[in-house]
Amino acid sequence: MKTWARGLAGLLLAAALQPAWSAVEDGYELWQRYRALPPVTQSEVLVRALSILPATPMTPTLQAAVAELKRGVAGLTGREPAVSAQLADGALLLATPASAPAGLNLPWAELGREGYLLRSVKLQGRAVTLIAANTDIGLLYGSFAWLRAAQTGADLGKLDLRSAPRLGLRLLNHWDNLDRTVERGYAGASIWDWWKLPDIRDARYVDYARANASLGINGTVLNNVNAKADSLTAPFLAKAAALADVFRPYGIRVYLSARFSAPVELGGLKTADPLDPAVRAWWKAKADEIYRRIPDFGGFLVKANSEGQPGPQDYGRNHADGANMLAEALTPHGGVVMWRAFVYAPDAGDRAKQGYAEFQPLDGRFAPNVMVQVKNGAIDFQPREPFHPLLGAMPKTPLALELQITKEYLGFSTHLVYLGPLFEEVLRTDTQRPSGVTVAGQLTAMAGVANIGTDRNWCGSHFDCANWYAFGRLAWNADLHASDLAREWVMQTFTAKPGAVDSIVSMMTASREAVVDYMTPLGLHHLMGTGHHHGPAPWVDNLERADWNPVYFHRAGRDGIGFDRSPRGSNATAQYAPGWAARLARPETTPEEWLLWFHHLPWDYRLASGRTLWAELVARYDRGVASVVDMRARWATLQADIDPVRHADVTAYLAVQEAEARWWRDACLAYFQSASGLPLPPGVRPPERSLNDYKALRFNFAPGRGG
Repeated sequence: MKTWARGLAGLLLAAALQPAWSAVEDGYELWQRYRALPPVTQSEVLVRALSILPATPMTPTLQAAVAELKRGVAGLTGREPAVSAQLADGALLLATPASAPAGLNLPWAELGREGYLLRSVKLQGRAVTLIAANTDIGLLYGSFAWLRAAQTGADLGKLDLRSAPRLGLRLLNHWDNLDRTVERGYAGASIWDWWKLPDIRDARYVDYARANASLGINGTVLNNVNAKADSLTAPFLAKAAALADVFRPYGIRVYLSARFSAPVELGGLKTADPLDPAVRAWWKAKADEIYRRIPDFGGFLVKANSEGQPGPQDYGRNHADGANMLAEALTPHGGVVMWRAFVYAPDAGDRAKQGYAEFQPLDGRFAPNVMVQVKNGAIDFQPREPFHPLLGAMPKTPLALELQITKEYLGFSTHLVYLGPLFEEVLRTDTQRPSGVTVAGQLTAMAGVANIGTDRNWCGSHFDCANWYAFGRLAWNADLHASDLAREWVMQTFTAKPGAVDSIVSMMTASREAVVDYMTPLGLHHLMGTGHHHGPAPWVDNLERADWNPVYFHRAGRDGIGFDRSPRGSNATAQYAPGWAARLARPETTPEEWLLWFHHLPWDYRLASGRTLWAELVARYDRGVASVVDMRARWATLQADIDPVRHADVTAYLAVQEAEARWWRDACLAYFQSASGLPLPPGVRPPERSLNDYKALRFNFAPGRGG
C-alpha cells in the first residue's frame, strides 16, 4: 500500500469554503452549475469525496479531472477538497491498471480507451468510491459522470456503473465563418475570435472544452462546411493550433472544413482534379504542414459539389476519387476525411433521391479512413423526415450521422423545441438492412451542427442548451432515452425539485411534436421562408431552382396535397430496403407522420382518426398551437421554483413562440385553403389576417444567414 501510494502524484481534500458561482443565474454555467445540494445529500457527497487519490502521472488531462472534481464538490457541499496519497474512509479514488491497488480486479478490457467505471468498493476496510479507466481521458469522463450522478440524485454509496462509447468519433460541426458570422447560428457571433487568435485565448474556450468533455464529445470542426480556402493558410492554421492546445487536455481534437478548390486558390495550380499528380502532391504537403503545427489534428470535413461548392465532379470524377485523394494525404498522420453526402443539383428530379443515387453505387470504393457523413433525412433537417435511405445501404463504408443541433427550421433559438426525441427517433429506426439493425447500430461517428455562439447562455435561449446536451449524451450511448436525458439536464440546469422537474420534462418531451404540428404536420416539409428560413411561406414559387420553392415539395392544388414518391411518382421508396419500400409504397401502410412526404393524396382521403385529410391537417395545426399555450401555462406555474432572471427569459421566449406558432398555423391554413378551395371545418377559428397580408411580410435581416 505504501509503495502504491508513493507512486501517485496525488492530492488530499482539505475543507475550504469557496463560492463557485455568481449571484445571478444567466445560463453561462450550463449543466455544470454545481449548486448546493440539500443537507442530507450534501453530507453524503462530502463524505464520499473526502479525498482524491489520482493515478500517475499527473497529465494535463488528469489535472483537469481533479480540478473539475474539486470545483464540483465545492459547489455541491460548500467545501473544496484537496488531495493526498493517503487512502481514507470515504476516498474518491481515481485509478488506472498501473495504479490500482493490488487485488482490485476490474473489467479493464471492456472499458476500452475512453470508457470508465464508477463503483462503491471496500479497500483495506475503508469505503471508497472508485473512478477507474485505462487512460487519463477515461478518468476525466468518469469524473464528469460522477458529478452528474451527484447532481441528479444517484445513491453515491451504491454506485456500480460501467460505460464506454460505441462510436469512436463524436463531433460538433461549427458552421462558423472567418468573419465571425455563423451560418444558421442564432446565439450571437462565433466564439472563435479569429482576429485575436492565436495570441489571445479567451477563457471561454476552456469552458467550451469542459462542457463538451462532460458529454464525451471528442472532436470539433472549427469552420463552416461552406469553407474558405483561407482556413488552410499559415495564419489561420496557427489560430487553429492555439485552440487545439486549449482543447487537448479535454480529449478534443480539432478538424477543419477543407475547400476542394484550395490547390487553385492557394497553390496557384490550374486544376483541383483529384487524379492530377500535382494536386495530390499539394494536398500531401498541406497535410504535412498542418500536422507540424497540430500533431493530433483530426482531419478534414468536406462539402463538395453541393449548393455551388467545388468538388471532384467539376473534373468528371466521383466522390470517392475526391475523398480518397484527401485520405491519402492524411493517412500517414492518422487523420480522417468526413465527406458529406448532402448533395443536390439543379434539375436532378426528386431532390430526395440524389444523395443515395450518387453515393450508394460507390460503397466499398472509399479509403478506410473516409467516412461518408449523412444527414438524418434526405432533404435538409426538417422538423420531421423519414430516415435517409443511405443509412444502412453502405455496409462497406464507415458512416457518420449528421444531426442539426442549431434549429434552422425549428424556430431559430426563439422556440422551445427539445430535439432529443428527434435524435432518438432516427437512431432507433430499424433500417431493415439487415432487419433488426437500427441506424445507431450502423454508425462509425456522429456529428452535430453546433448551436453555440457568444451569447452569455451559449445557445441563444436557455432550453436550446438541452439540445447540445442530448446530442452529446446520445453520441456516447444511443440507447439512452430522450426523456431521461431531459430529466438529467433539468436537474443540473434549473432545479431538482421533483414537481418542477416533472413539469419541465413534460414540456420538453412534448415540444418537438408541437413544432411538427404547427409547422409541417403529416409529412409536409420545406414550407419556410426563402433564404433566412424564418416563418411560413408555402406560396413561394418563383425561385431560380424548382427545389428551392416550397410549392415543389407540397404540390397543393384542387386535386390534393403531398409529394408522390411512391412507385407511381418519383419512386424514391425504392431506395429503401424491400420491407420499407413495400410499406411506404401505399398510403394506407405509410406511417401517418410521413404520409405527405411519400404520397400526393386528395383532400377527402380518410385518416386513422376518421377525419378527412383536410380536416386532419387543420386539427394538427390547431393541436400544435394548443401545445404551446399549454407550455406557457406550465412554465408560469414554476415561478417559485426557478430563479427570476431565467424564468423571465423563458417566459418572454414562450410568448414569442405562441405568437409565431399562431402565425405558422394561420398563414399555412390560409394558403392551403386557397389551394384546396375548401371551407374550414365547422367551429375552426379562421386565420387572423388575409393570405396577401402574410405574403407581404419581409425579414431582410433575419439572423443565421452567415457571411
